[in-house]
Amino acid sequence: MSETSPPTKLLVDAVVRNAGRATLPFQQAHTGDHYATAFWYNDLVDATPGTEQVRQYLVTATAGTRFTLAQWTLRPELCQPQMSAELLLMPDFEDQWTALAALGVSVMPSEGLHQHAARKGWQWATDEVTEGIGATPADLAVIGSAPVASLVLGHDVGPAGERLQAVVVGSVSRGVDGTLRWDRAMPDGCVGAPVFIGLPRGEGEWKLVCLGVVLPGPGLNVIAPFDHIRAAVRALVH
Repeated sequence: MSETSPPTKLLVDAVVRNAGRATLPFQQAHTGDHYATAFWYNDLVDATPGTEQVRQYLVTATAGTRFTLAQWTLRPELCQPQMSAELLLMPDFEDQWTALAALGVSVMPSEGLHQHAARKGWQWATDEVTEGIGATPADLAVIGSAPVASLVLGHDVGPAGERLQAVVVGSVSRGVDGTLRWDRAMPDGCVGAPVFIGLPRGEGEWKLVCLGVVLPGPGLNVIAPFDHIRAAVRALVH
């Protein structure tokens, strides 16, 4: 990347400002296993002056969804009015997700979580990965063999199993097989999380881009690219 790529602190600030409320931790219920992160995604279906039509999904790695009973940690800052953190149990969890071809990524329509909030007398207050942030083929084409500074916004696992949000600093590069890979160990609980980079726009400016989704190993974690995810989501309804 050129000298117009953002310093790490500016990239962290941009990720937290634009996507800090986009992530949601979950795990297999009643066990200390299968920790993962999902995030909200708004797929832009149509846009006219002053109006946008979107379909909203939660996105995560398919590997993190393969069990029957899950628990979501409902972060207080995502709720209006704000309330204490609580756990939401979701039965038939694996059946709620649609796998996107061979990408290793699955999506869940968000209606069920919105309906739960309405029954409880509150509503979600989230950020979402949107059309303006999701990586395009042109964005992804600039990732080569040289490491590119990147951030993962996920929920690691604390000593008591707490799921606090973490900004994980590292880099992504493209292997000879074309695969995008993270350059170091990924904290437990961050599979399924979004990965962000800052791409130069010229004249000292840069833009925030969601590169893709963290998939599990073995070895260094693979990143499922967002352009493939976008195309697969749109194929679900067209």
